Amino acid sequence: MGRTERPRLVVGISGASGVAYGLRALDACRELGVESHLVMSRSSALTLAQETALTVADVQARADVAHKVGDVGASIASGSFQTLGMIVAPCSVRTMSEIATGVTASLLTRAADVTLKERRALVLMVRETPLHLGHLRTLVRLAEMGAVIAPPLPAFYARPASLEEMVDQSVGRALDLFGLAWTPVKRWGEDVGPLGDPSKGED
Repeated sequence: MGRTERPRLVVGISGASGVAYGLRALDACRELGVESHLVMSRSSALTLAQETALTVADVQARADVAHKVGDVGASIASGSFQTLGMIVAPCSVRTMSEIATGVTASLLTRAADVTLKERRALVLMVRETPLHLGHLRTLVRLAEMGAVIAPPLPAFYARPASLEEMVDQSVGRALDLFGLAWTPVKRWGEDVGPLGDPSKGED
């Protein structure tokens, strides 16, 4: 891909609750040999402080390349910079709304817009509930534009034993959309379900 043999994935972290999803996406990239390009919104630092004991520098250290959210001249702002696509984990309502309008005010939403125009996978792990009609219409618009709406919903059939396992299952299923198979994912018919474990597939 381009001048590197390693596949690249852009990882956006917005200010919505659920920063763990973005953190584990970065960890997964490293484990899978995928070059990660991180961009964090300004408000994500607030969520990070509320939900973890990590600093922004700690998060940036998990990525191969960390871009400043105000650097609209960064590599990921151009369609000529080849990537597998972009995941926004978590994705706030403000972020999804910016992407939907095309009026991108930061590198995070500019990179997402580029991903759409280049017809690459854009996966939005939208974190908001309940959703009002305006939210729903925005999500429809994004889907019509080519984005994949992938709220991080728990897969109870995987019998998660911890919050960490729930997060990993959601992140892994989102990475599936880029053709990336991450080991922690428990798959129906393989690890669980009728073929993986008959006892877990019964009504």
